[in-house]
Parts: sequence; C-alpha cells; structure tokens
Amino acid sequence: MARKATIFKAELSLADLDRNLYEDFSLTVAQHPSENDARMMVRLLAFMLFADARLEFGRGVSTDDEPDLWRKDLTGAIELWISVGQLDERWLRKAAGRARRVVLVTYGDRAADVWWEQSRGALERLDNLTVLRLSGDEVQALAGLARRSMRLQCTIQDGEALVSGEDGAVRVAPAALHRPEAG
Repeated sequence: MARKATIFKAELSLADLDRNLYEDFSLTVAQHPSENDARMMVRLLAFMLFADARLEFGRGVSTDDEPDLWRKDLTGAIELWISVGQLDERWLRKAAGRARRVVLVTYGDRAADVWWEQSRGALERLDNLTVLRLSGDEVQALAGLARRSMRLQCTIQDGEALVSGEDGAVRVAPAALHRPEAG
C-alpha cells in the first residue's frame, strides 16, 4: 500500500516590506512521502518570498508537469512557476516556455554549487528564469521550525527573510545566482 502525504497546517503572518504586503495566510502543505522537512520548508519559504492571494502549491514532487508553486492569471495562463531543488535544464526550459516567469530555489552547499556550475551556461540563456540559492545551514535551520501545526511570522526586507516560529527564528538571505536582465 502506498504511503500518503503528511499534511502540515501553517498560520503565516507575513510582513513583506519590499513589496509593501502585509497579510495573514492559512496554508495547508502536503508533504510527499519522499520529501523531507527541509524541502517542505523551502517550499513554504518560497511561498513567503512570492506570496500572493493566487499563489498555490502544485503537486510538485508527485508529478512532472506541475511546479511546487504557481500563480495563474484569470485566464489560466501561468504567470509564475516556482520549483525547488536542482532540476534538469530541459525541464526548466519547458517551464520557461509555459510561464511568464520561472523561479528555481536551489539549496544545499556543495551539491548546489556543482549543479550550478554544470547547468549555468544553459540556464543563463533563459530570459525569464531566476535562480535563487539557499545555504545548507539556512535550510536545516528552517527544517527545525517544521511542525504539523505551525504559527509562523515572516518579515522580508532588502531581499532577506526572518522566519520566526515556536522554536526560534531563522534569517534567510537567498543569493541570486541568475536573474533576468531588467528591460
């Protein structure tokens, strides 16, 4: 019998000073049986960084044709596609063709660095792709905040997030490995 997803509930109070967004969210996050707390919390952090009333969790790990999070416009067109991990360049190119904007949040230290060096040339050609990198220490600290029922506060300022929960606070400073050129 296949294992089912573990359901996490998060009450999130968000103060995004960079975007002048102050909102509370009640989130339900399904953790795939093959997903650890660290990856699940990175998905939750991605929600915080790009929070919007229409941003939704996709099926992510359990399907190849959906991202971890996405936001669609009222016509169903994909405005924002967010994935987590170290994905294949062909998969990201496909996502870039389907969405106006694609964000990849990669994490880990040595593995993320090796992946980026191998993928960099091809990914830098995608003009609607942003690649953010989190350190392994930040991700492990975030994983320490994971609870089946969480009350989290997140303040974002100057691109950094301070995420607070029952067991402390974690400062996360995503490094931009690649951003589309402003134009």
